[in-house]
Amino acid sequence: MPAYDVGETAVPRSLRVLMVAPTSFFSDYGGHIRILEESRALQNLGHRVAIVTYYKGSDLPELDIRRTPRLPYRPEYEVGSSRHKIAFDVYLVGQTVREGLRFRPHIIHGHMHEGALIGSVLARLLRVPLVFDFQGSMTAEMRDHNFLDGEGRLFPWVLRLEGWINRLPQAILTSSGKALRLLRDEFDIPEPKLFPLPDCADTVRFDPAQIDPQEQEQIRARFQLPADRPIIAYLGLLTDYQGVPHLIEAAVRLQEKGIHAHFLVMGYPQVAYYRQQAVDRGVGGMMTFTGKVEYRYAPLYLSLGDIAVAPKMSTTEGSGKLLNYMAMAQPVVAYDSPVHREYLGEDGVYAPLGDIDGFVDGLCRLLQQPEERRRRGERLRERAMSAFSWQRAGERIVAVYRNLLTENS
Repeated sequence: MPAYDVGETAVPRSLRVLMVAPTSFFSDYGGHIRILEESRALQNLGHRVAIVTYYKGSDLPELDIRRTPRLPYRPEYEVGSSRHKIAFDVYLVGQTVREGLRFRPHIIHGHMHEGALIGSVLARLLRVPLVFDFQGSMTAEMRDHNFLDGEGRLFPWVLRLEGWINRLPQAILTSSGKALRLLRDEFDIPEPKLFPLPDCADTVRFDPAQIDPQEQEQIRARFQLPADRPIIAYLGLLTDYQGVPHLIEAAVRLQEKGIHAHFLVMGYPQVAYYRQQAVDRGVGGMMTFTGKVEYRYAPLYLSLGDIAVAPKMSTTEGSGKLLNYMAMAQPVVAYDSPVHREYLGEDGVYAPLGDIDGFVDGLCRLLQQPEERRRRGERLRERAMSAFSWQRAGERIVAVYRNLLTENS
């Protein structure tokens, strides 16, 4: 790597990027996958990436992960939307400044609003550009998780804080076109600062042709999956917010219709809670809850599905799991949202947002038409390969970095 200090006028060929990730990176879900794949893409293009994150999470040998110290109280606490997260972020501020002074980055890349806010402190200190990786509205997410009352007195103040954070970076990468329009139209962010960067798929790892049939049979045997019924697959967080209760209700209604299928629900937390809900609703025998599936094994587990489902009801957040479904050539039944349509296009099977009957109708349509399932799945894989490549996404990110550095030089 050529010698380069912050403040030089020339933009170096190999950049140092400090990512600020206010989460327990790495965990096998959601936005963590985006952070992982962006980092890999940047490294594959010859750049150096360091990730500052909380002390919890899994280490990955190919990534430079720099963690905060452990909290002096409740070290086992799981990060989430609560007041305890403030303590995690206070520690993250200090660690970010320390690592920034050691690493001397050319670019600060903040994930989520806390990452942008914390990253802005270091960016100002080092006088380097700040890029914000926007994955959804902070206030909308807090409201959806019932952590913030949309009608309460606190809501407009948090919304104002979000707007202020949105104006801190020199560039914002948005995980969807819907998110870009939200920032432009509702937060008045100038469009030249906004760069759409949808989640992408690793179509090499997530390739049905690479799956070992013997390993598939081992997983089938381990979880006693029926061989004579189509498998409906879900992989992600198990929360009400992600629509898991709707999957249980969908199983109930399929059973009432006499349509045979089996749900393979992969993810965590609250595994026992949802498993018991399925039993209480009389569909425990047609739903398998695997618990946590490590990202490296996700292609193998997803390959067991004949249909994939996306019951998430957020209209602004990304939904990166769809890209993995698509790469695995699986047809997808999803609630109709701008984000889902952006990924699936005309080949998704949609139900009105929150309409379980419509969701079940979509499942029935695919369950009864195997050839239609195959055609849609093949087209979705082709779409993932042509429109959602991490290699191309990495190149777009670097172009944003270089433009900012040129403007600042």
